[in-house]
Amino acid sequence: MAAAVILCRMAKSFKELRVWQSAMDLAMEVFEHSKAFPADERFSLTDQFRRCTRSVAANISEAWRKRRYVAAFARKLNDAETEAAEAQTWVELARRCCYLGDPIARVLDARYEELLAQLSTMIRDADRWCTKAV
Repeated sequence: MAAAVILCRMAKSFKELRVWQSAMDLAMEVFEHSKAFPADERFSLTDQFRRCTRSVAANISEAWRKRRYVAAFARKLNDAETEAAEAQTWVELARRCCYLGDPIARVLDARYEELLAQLSTMIRDADRWCTKAV
């Protein structure tokens, strides 16, 4: 318990959080892979896929600013968790449409599972991340 509080106090910005860094890296990977998607998917699969991956990182940064309030912090992390799960669905759809190869899809899915685990732990321990004096 004390370790989580110390780690939280040591971080000066959401940019220092591993979970945010992972979310940003995944969003950029999806952006790069989705450049090769067909043009007719631009306003459907490609756009939705990119939006939800970016939203994961955005919700984590919003949660960081709401950590004065445990419920608000956990709610924003839950939004990030929801977006990450949505990203897994887009990974699978892109794989089934043959826009992503099986190896890439497996790696992306596994990395989202890791991210979801991190978010789940933060939500479970939300009170440890929050402090009245931030």
